[in-house]
Amino acid sequence: MAHGGSVSRARSAGQLIALWVGLLWFLEIVDYASGHSLDTFGIEPRRMDELVDVLPASFMHFGFDHLMANTVPLLVLGFLAALRGTGRFLAVALVIMGVSGLGVWLVAPEGSNTAGASGLIFGLFGYLVIRGFVERRITDVALGAVVAVFYGSILWGVLPTDAGVSWQGHLFGLIGGVLAAFVTASSRPLGAPKPAWH
Repeated sequence: MAHGGSVSRARSAGQLIALWVGLLWFLEIVDYASGHSLDTFGIEPRRMDELVDVLPASFMHFGFDHLMANTVPLLVLGFLAALRGTGRFLAVALVIMGVSGLGVWLVAPEGSNTAGASGLIFGLFGYLVIRGFVERRITDVALGAVVAVFYGSILWGVLPTDAGVSWQGHLFGLIGGVLAAFVTASSRPLGAPKPAWH
């Protein structure tokens, strides 16, 4: 039963992330075909009317090169995060995108326009690395260590080293991922006995 449950969770996680990334590609195709009309869903900082774009901005990209750079890490990290269930993944993603988007809205340079899934990617990285410690689960600690080894170099992206890259979105996405690990933490470690009435 346990093996069957694991396979089912993996299948559901794969389907969810495939649909998520597929939606990003569909939107970019629409954006390209419409003369980049969807770029207006990017976040322009400190404009009250732009607060509505805090979440949609994570689904938009400035060209296919931008989207391709985000596709593989989003597939990998998203799949790993979604293994805990669709509902939990959506809650984690919502926290990350909200914190990342609000951070960009607050501190990005005046006149800039920020969009892309990289804030979500940084958030999923932070979430996966810290989750095991928050929930005291050795398997998740081990998974976080593997994620840190393979994707730890992305942390350079939180530094303001490239004028064309939103380090603000990366930094606040990372913060959002750590926050999401606490907000969505399970109250009981996997494998622990269920409490019984006496």
